[in-house]
Amino acid sequence: MAETELVNIAAHLPEMARRQPDTRAIIFPKGKRSLSFSELNRLSDRIARGLLENGICRGVRTVLMVTPSPEFFALTFALFKVGAVPVLIDPGLGIKNLKQCFAEAEPHAFIGIPKAHIARKLFSWGKETIRTCITVGPRLFWEGTTLAAIIEGQKDDSPFTLAPTMKEDVAAILFTSGSTGAPKGAVYSHGNFAAQVQALKQVYGIEPGEIDLPTFPLFALFAPALGMTAVIPEMDFTRPGSVNPRKILGPINEYGVTTMFGSPALINRVGRYGVEHGVKLPTLRRAISAGAPVPASVLERFTSMLNPGVQVFTPYGATEALPVCSIGSREILEETRQITDAGGGVCVGRPVEGIRLEIVQITDNPICGWDESLRVPTGTIGEIVVQGEQVTRGYYNRPESDHISKIADPATDSFFHRMGDLGGMDEEGRVWFCGRKAHRVETETGPIYTIPCEAVFNTHPAVLRSALVGVGEPGSQRPVICIELEKGLQVDQEKVRKELAELAQEHIHTSSIDTFLFHPAFPVDIRHNAKIFREKLAVWAALRLKCAH
Repeated sequence: MAETELVNIAAHLPEMARRQPDTRAIIFPKGKRSLSFSELNRLSDRIARGLLENGICRGVRTVLMVTPSPEFFALTFALFKVGAVPVLIDPGLGIKNLKQCFAEAEPHAFIGIPKAHIARKLFSWGKETIRTCITVGPRLFWEGTTLAAIIEGQKDDSPFTLAPTMKEDVAAILFTSGSTGAPKGAVYSHGNFAAQVQALKQVYGIEPGEIDLPTFPLFALFAPALGMTAVIPEMDFTRPGSVNPRKILGPINEYGVTTMFGSPALINRVGRYGVEHGVKLPTLRRAISAGAPVPASVLERFTSMLNPGVQVFTPYGATEALPVCSIGSREILEETRQITDAGGGVCVGRPVEGIRLEIVQITDNPICGWDESLRVPTGTIGEIVVQGEQVTRGYYNRPESDHISKIADPATDSFFHRMGDLGGMDEEGRVWFCGRKAHRVETETGPIYTIPCEAVFNTHPAVLRSALVGVGEPGSQRPVICIELEKGLQVDQEKVRKELAELAQEHIHTSSIDTFLFHPAFPVDIRHNAKIFREKLAVWAALRLKCAH
């Protein structure tokens, strides 16, 4: 893709409207609402003209706080069409983090549902910079206009001319979940989005005409770009781990869904219900789960509902770079599971085509430039760094974060992104994930890594999940394993504690762990409900141990 080539991620929609105009682009089982590709394209064209009339044009940073709906899809594509920059901030990040996100993003416009506008006014989000407000729904006491008025005011139904954006032009700002610190706004270019669409199509063999059920709003936007019909389930997208399984399984079979995406927490919940009720999903050609490592037991349950040979794929990546690697459930269940259970880390597969992945020495300091000497030997744990078209160049208004997370690579006139994850590569080129760098426990005898340790204890039948945390100062931390038990089980905690201590002695990297604390329900991230907030658990563990003395 040449640097001067025009690239606008919204171009996929008019192309699909031309190729398959009457195919449904989005379906909402609740209310039986749907829009064809031609209808969605025409609606986004009308909105795009209205946005321009209201001063939302190329380069205008626009916070979008709209629940998944026809309006959400049409608005997002309209923003891309005019060359504006949608700013997507998860409303579940918390009041303090949300205010910080607004301060950093410095948005000029705000488009939201009434509830979002009320919060904006109440907490003064973007007060210094927001000049244009649009309400999706009834406008009450705040300034601006409504989306309905914008749509009704448009009489021109001719095709809209897309903004002539380039590959490197900013397309969107997507805030991270903040599970290891304050949320940061990853700056996406149109080239990043185009590379993601191409990678997803290539890695998973997705074809136009397929039917997708995405349970994460960002992934829902990829469906029209891939020519898929998106079936948007009835659920609280900020609480995927609490989804009603029937609201997922029912639409899959009713609409003949071929692809679904879900966080590990959602896949676990739906899989448990499906197995318990004998549900089969014959139309699914693939399921995709990301956001955190997916336990083999969860994959085993879910694949039992699928046709023989159909897999659950678990891509590895982050907001800043996705996808990086991918692996299917067949390889996990037949080959890598045993290594994971013995503490070898979680295999996340091989790098996808176009991604260069290296394992470098672990350091918390900035790395100014790439050097071959940074690499660690095969089989050694280090930090994962990646380079490729789908890797974002930096964060918005976060130069200090860019300094610590990017490594300049003059030889390729590019850069590496430091994933902040630890792992290693085996002789077959497969990558093994060993946890977040920030979560390693530095003891007097050396570092201990989260994922390898936790996998050992997760094999106990009474354990839903475990979390390694460190209590004390780095370099002399005490390793503690927090345990969340399977729900509804009546167990003798002292007996389980003794069995876990015996399990720890069976593996060299867990043999120094002798402290086990039982927690009623781990704090998890808002986005996937799967990433454990180990920082909060570490504070809780320190208090528990202090009280015990």
